[in-house]
Amino acid sequence: MSAPRSSEVGLQARLVAEGLAASAWSNGPGDRYAVHEHDYDKVIVVAAGSIAFDLPSIGTRLWLATGDRLELPAHTAHGADVGPGGVTCLEAHRPAGTLPPGPRRRPAGDW
Repeated sequence: MSAPRSSEVGLQARLVAEGLAASAWSNGPGDRYAVHEHDYDKVIVVAAGSIAFDLPSIGTRLWLATGDRLELPAHTAHGADVGPGGVTCLEAHRPAGTLPPGPRRRPAGDW
């Protein structure tokens, strides 16, 4: 029997099917990440909980919950606030320029 789609195992399998090797990380409720950027493309999937990503260059805040995905091209400034129940995310890195331009949120049922 396969793992439920929203489980960490199921989400990890979906990323592997795309050729992505993701690592898991977790933070407690209310933890924050200051605005920063990376020199690689980043794919983040929320395995449990919630997190809000601030994207100051486009003046947007994106809330992600279990199963949601965020694609951040290299050099996209972003910060984050962990939701009230904490968060566990799966994160994969790709070479810069692999993702289309601009950050993209993909809801749980849309990737």
